[in-house]
This record gives sequence, C-alpha cells and structure tokens, in this order.
Amino acid sequence: MTATSPNVLVVGGGISGLVAAYRLRKRFGAAARITLADGAPRLGGKLRTVTLAGGPVDVGAEAFIARRPEVPALLDELGLSGQLVYPAGLRPLIWSENSLHPLPQNTLLGIPADADSLRGLVDERTLEQIAGEGAIPFDWTPGSDVAVGDLVGERFGAQVVRRSVDPLLGGVYSGLADSIGVRAAIPTLAAALDRGATSLSAAVAEALPAPSTGPVFGALRGGYGVLLEALSAAASVEVVHEQIRSLRRDGDGWRADPVGRVDGVVLAVPATQLRGLLTGISPRAAAAAEGIPLASSAVVALALPIDADVPLNSGILVATDAALGAKAFTLSSRKWTHLATREATLVRASFGRFGDAGIVDATDEELVAAARRDLAAVTGVSDTPVAAHVQRWRGGLPQYGPGHLDRVAAIEQEIAGLDGVEVAGALLHGVGVPACIAAATMAATRLADRVAR
Repeated sequence: MTATSPNVLVVGGGISGLVAAYRLRKRFGAAARITLADGAPRLGGKLRTVTLAGGPVDVGAEAFIARRPEVPALLDELGLSGQLVYPAGLRPLIWSENSLHPLPQNTLLGIPADADSLRGLVDERTLEQIAGEGAIPFDWTPGSDVAVGDLVGERFGAQVVRRSVDPLLGGVYSGLADSIGVRAAIPTLAAALDRGATSLSAAVAEALPAPSTGPVFGALRGGYGVLLEALSAAASVEVVHEQIRSLRRDGDGWRADPVGRVDGVVLAVPATQLRGLLTGISPRAAAAAEGIPLASSAVVALALPIDADVPLNSGILVATDAALGAKAFTLSSRKWTHLATREATLVRASFGRFGDAGIVDATDEELVAAARRDLAAVTGVSDTPVAAHVQRWRGGLPQYGPGHLDRVAAIEQEIAGLDGVEVAGALLHGVGVPACIAAATMAATRLADRVAR
C-alpha cells in the first residue's frame, strides 16, 4: 500500500472511532488526510454530556472501571489528568420484594460464592439451595458456553437470577442473565469452570478478584464530553456527517460511498451497521455480526430540589421480579463528590433491558413521569424536578450472548484477510470505555502498519 501522505477513513464517531482517529493522527502526522464519517449530527456515539442544574452531567456512560489503565493513560496523554475523579465510596442498594437491600458482597456480578452473601435478599429455601449446591454433581464441558441465567438458575434458583444477577448485568449490558453468555461476560468464571471447579460456588470463589481498597470506578469532572472534545481536536479530522452506505475494494485501497477512495478504513460501528458494510466483501464476518443483537435504553436525568431526601447511597439497582419500569437509579449527587456542590440534587433513572426496545419510543413526558413514579416508590422522594433531560439510546449496547467470542473470532479472522480494513467497537471485547479505547488503539495500530507498507 501507499504511505507518505495516507488517506484513511474512520467510520463511526463514538469513543472508539475518535480514539482510532487520534491514534492514526499521532502515527501519520499532520500531512495525512483522516476522514471521520458518522450519520449522527454530533460526535460521541453513546457518550453524551449535557448541562443540567448549572453544570455538566453525563447521560450516557458516566464512569469507567478504575483498575483498567486505558482511561487515565489517555487523559494523561491529552493533558486532562486533572479531570479524573472518584466516587464518594457509598454503597449501592438493590430494590426487590418492595424493599431496599444492601448490594451483596462476595459475589461475581451477583453470583454468590456462598449462601451468606445473599442472606436477606433471597428466601431461606434459596439460601439452603446455595449452601447445598456443592454436594450436587456438576457437569461442565471445558470450552462450552451457556447463558448466565441458565447456569445460575439451575444451580442456585430463580431468585438469585432475578434479584442479584439480573440487576448487575442490566447495569453493564442493558441485558438479562438469560441473554448474556458466561464466557464473554464473566471470563474469569468460565476459566475457573474450565479448570475443573467442582461446583458453581467453588468456581465463583476462585474467580473473585483479590480484595482492593482502591476505588472501583472513576469519572471525569467535566463529563465525558471533555474527553470527546479533546480527542476530536487532537485527531484533527475532516468530519462527514453522513452514513457510509457501501464499502468495496478499489485497486490497492477501498472505496467508501459517499467519501470516495481511501487507503484504509477503521469500522467502529454497531453490529447492525457493520453487517451492512461487510456483506459485499466478507459474508462470513457479516453473518457473525448479524448474530450480535443490540439493546435499547433511555436515561432520565432529574435535577431535584437541593433538600430532596435522597438516600445516602451511590445508587439503586432494580431486581427483575420488581414491578417497576426503571432498571436502576444513580444517585449522582451522593455518588460523586464533585456533583454534591450543585444547586440541585441529581438523580439518573435508567430504563430498558434487552427485549424491551419499546421504552425508547415513550415521550419525554412519559419517561420523566415514569422516573418520578419509580423513584418515589423506591425512596419515597416525590419532589418536583427543577429540570430534567431525557436521552434515548436506540441499539445502545451489544448483547454478549452465548457463543459471542466465537462470533468475534469469526469477524476478526475474516477482517485479517482484508488488507486495509480494521474493526473496533463495543461489539468486540468489552462494552466499557476502557475496552473500547483498547480495541480502537489496536485497530488503528494494525491499520497504520498495513498502510505504511
């Protein structure tokens, strides 16, 4: 391929696309032409920061896993280390059976290592089932994959799935234990099972991370919008607010309609769009992408009066056996010390799990009313908001179902044979911002190496 002044295209303007464009700019320098194409009117994808109650509030993802290095390292590169903030350290709650419960300890995404972990959240019969699970023969085929709900339900019972596992998985994937596979979502548990754990309890105990006194999450003082703006400026891209309609080989490069011919492409798009772009050039990869469904969701950010009696907890997860529309509440002014000084009390209500796409079609008024109604049911707080923002995320998060890693492997294997095309995004190896940064960095590095040959 060519190389002195490369002409490359990044498809997708979310965090993955912006990181890929930034990495390509650093590699190729100012002479390269880097185009970023996204059909949305703004960049940022599923990250968005709005102004509410006199300051920035994230209405997409708001935090990242603190133990991963990608976000702090990127902030440092961009001169934004001062933006890094950590939670106040308050404990989250679970709403189940019309009452609030402390989030269980000694669990792996809600899967308990012992019965005491869920005492008070599930009934005595379920506790006995958990306690006696180790005596029941356990049949696991190394390398196999099943839905988390099937595995946990069979060994521990439905209450554990609905009251403990579903709330945790819903917060990560907007999914259900029945739609999420063990191997992709909880790889440490799958590894423990593959090594021959004699029970699910034993596998969880083996897979639990070592205790840490450090913060679990981090965030940006000014919201993710600060990072998006810095990446966009540093990448210095030509933005085309149009969706790429087709991709085909053109000599030793690629032709992307409507951008034209380019030397190489990074596809940082959701699975549905990836499938469409790959159909004509890699049917097997397109078929694999088609097997990755998407969940839709909505976030309602409420600015309540400053004296609203919101619990002194970081948030509330909602069990799937509860008769509420909301799946979670983030008690933002309690969770984040930098938001506690606002002139209002900030709360985020999250709606939508996999299979419940219709929630995003509700009107703003209906969603705000639902958020207020459910918040009052859970906390007793019924104050009238001084302001509110509704954010819909259609097809926001890929579902890592059973066999997800096989689908990803098929995509990556096929893409490896397409010289000058790379794939990044949340559909690959993690839906969180750190995982997206890592995947985008790898995609940009591989493309730069290919284009520079």
